[in-house]
Amino acid sequence: MSGDSSYSEGAGWIQWFCNMEDHQFLCEVDSDFIRDNFNLYGLKSKFNFYNEALDLILSSETPDDEDLEDERFLEVYQEATDLYGLIHARFIITAKGLALMKDKFLSGKFGACPRVLCDRSNVLPVGMSEELRTSRVKVFCPRCEEVYIPKKKCPDVDGAYFGCSFPSIFIMNFVQEIQIAPNSQQYVPRIFGFRVYKKKGSRYQDTLQKPAEITHYSEEQLKKLRGKNEQQSKEDYVQK
Repeated sequence: MSGDSSYSEGAGWIQWFCNMEDHQFLCEVDSDFIRDNFNLYGLKSKFNFYNEALDLILSSETPDDEDLEDERFLEVYQEATDLYGLIHARFIITAKGLALMKDKFLSGKFGACPRVLCDRSNVLPVGMSEELRTSRVKVFCPRCEEVYIPKKKCPDVDGAYFGCSFPSIFIMNFVQEIQIAPNSQQYVPRIFGFRVYKKKGSRYQDTLQKPAEITHYSEEQLKKLRGKNEQQSKEDYVQK
């Protein structure tokens, strides 16, 4: 866990959590939104300490050093982190949530596309799964419509905190305001000036074979990822 545990007295857990290092992708969810049980439908069964985690999220106090050394508190804190993340994924597709994320997008808080021909177009956070602990948050470029690992990897931010649908909903709502430049340029590989595009040695050689469409991880991919995560957890435990 990173960040300053004494962020600000009385600021509240939500503000403290969103201002932690590497949490710049997150926005502050309204407490009224969190208190509305309709917005939390289906989440309770996912957590062992649901009520305690919810109380922590809505707390007007921030954790101190003594709290962060308590094992019981850390268990509740981890669940509060994931619970807030899943609530966050629902909030950012509301009118107010979209407006907050638009401000972050326009100011470049999510970073820029690493593709040279996108000319540093702003990107949006996206998850490759709606399930927790599948993969960390990725970024989506509206210009080239590709997904990348963010420059700042945000190790504590799960992709499920944003979900798979957020970028598309965002673009549909602000298509006139954000003015996405068309992706009119494509790099063409050459050898000594001769084009190899759609020829032997080019990945575009087979024009009849369409690339597979991926908008989220399939069930088969999820099983493989879970297996890798479980193996990594066992290795980390042995090392300890």
